[in-house]
Amino acid sequence: MQLQNQSDNVRNITINIRAKALQRDLIDQAASALGKTRSDFMLETACIKAQAVLLEQCYFVLSADKFKTFNELLDQNPAENKALAGLLAAKSPWE
Repeated sequence: MQLQNQSDNVRNITINIRAKALQRDLIDQAASALGKTRSDFMLETACIKAQAVLLEQCYFVLSADKFKTFNELLDQNPAENKALAGLLAAKSPWE
């Protein structure tokens, strides 16, 4: 999330949630592992998840014909890709 201007740097909104002790302890442990406060960790993590959820929302409208064509394209087998097949068949460096 990008900050718009300097006044956006001030945290002046409170968000309250209730949690179980084990949940709080888990969050504290993760925040500590990253050198963050509980609040910073929770806010950053919640914002990342919120952005992901919103980015997954995609709505588009198609006519019945276009929708049928779209579904037919999705149902087709992928075209042969020799480079990809070779990559998938190659031995991993750690094997």
